[in-house]
Amino acid sequence: MKAVIADTGPLYAEVDRSDQYHQRSRSELLKINREKLTVIVPYPIYLEAHKLVLYASGVQAAIAFADRLALQVNLINPTPEDYQAALQLMSRFTDQRITIFDAVTAVLALQVKLPVWTYDFHFEVMGVPIWR
Repeated sequence: MKAVIADTGPLYAEVDRSDQYHQRSRSELLKINREKLTVIVPYPIYLEAHKLVLYASGVQAAIAFADRLALQVNLINPTPEDYQAALQLMSRFTDQRITIFDAVTAVLALQVKLPVWTYDFHFEVMGVPIWR
């Protein structure tokens, strides 16, 4: 399967026209579609992106975003072991402000050997390939 794992940044930027990465996200989505890549979104990222849309754009926009995303991507649920591995990964980088959202996404990406579609430099710090 040709796929990428999506981080929150590009998902949110695509819907928020005022986001600094809005145009970049839109362009990259076109590239993802051209290349027929499957977009995989870990549930923690889905939840985090929904929260950002909710706070920025309101209830209706957040519901529409969550519905659309659920139809267009493959959602995956990390296991309890994935969360433990994420905590271990985070502990290797105590000089960085790496969230559990990012660490569990990194763990999943490393397990399935897929790049992450992100604008967050922490994935490079954690040794995760970035999709560009």
